[in-house]
Amino acid sequence: MRRIIHGAKETSTFLMTPVILHVGVLALQGAFAEHVRLLRQAIEQLQPESPVFGDIDVLEVRTVEELYRCDALIIPGGESTTVSLVAQRSNLLEPLRHFVKVLRKPTWGTCAGLILLAESANRIKKGGQDLIGGLDVRVNRNYFGRQTESFEADLDLPFLTPESSLGHEPFRGIFIRAPVVEKILPPVSGEQGDEADREETVIAPAKDSTHGRGSWPVEVMATLPGRTKRLVEKVEASGLDEETGDIIAVCQRNVFGTSFHPELTADARIHMWWLRKVLDARSG
Repeated sequence: MRRIIHGAKETSTFLMTPVILHVGVLALQGAFAEHVRLLRQAIEQLQPESPVFGDIDVLEVRTVEELYRCDALIIPGGESTTVSLVAQRSNLLEPLRHFVKVLRKPTWGTCAGLILLAESANRIKKGGQDLIGGLDVRVNRNYFGRQTESFEADLDLPFLTPESSLGHEPFRGIFIRAPVVEKILPPVSGEQGDEADREETVIAPAKDSTHGRGSWPVEVMATLPGRTKRLVEKVEASGLDEETGDIIAVCQRNVFGTSFHPELTADARIHMWWLRKVLDARSG
């Protein structure tokens, strides 16, 4: 049986087409409904390319049982401290770490989701927030300022290439109290122990598969030009120059993170790109 969802209504038709992928959106707080909307839009736009995209099931995730139904997961923007606290109280925090770092299922975090997926995050009091981990990066929370300093910018995203049929027009990025990737950390198996000694910095606990992250370096997927000088002056980040720009999108093995909010636009191109990666991972 195949489920067909039209808006808030759900009907069933007896088509002998199995659902091949369950894609979840963590729905504890934040912009989860917006991600669900864009995922469904992306699925619709991808169906002419291949009918298999029409067999993707999108679900909101609030329980461990719903999480383990998923083949891939999005952690939306919102308030990372709140999401972490609710996840802990819902007994989801350890299962999320297992999902990302042991099962290695495709996971994408936007804004607050990027913070939670980082192995290290600063501007946080010790014990003030738990991280999931999965990306060997140090994230600077609220780097771009307060809510009143939110902004939009046209982004050049090299992974949205003409060859992918997604076009190479600028993507309108929305930054709301957004983090930035302050430093690419060396890929290690286990905890980023050197980061634990930094002031106002928390690290994710070790919960790796036997293969670890050691052979999978972080790939910088996109930068925002013109702001790196501010970052270097404030935190003395290493390995950057003024021409590089702030790191706003990264990928490491099964984990993808963006500083900005694609879900708050009507542009489904990144969701389309990510669903292709999810399908490739499932096929591989």
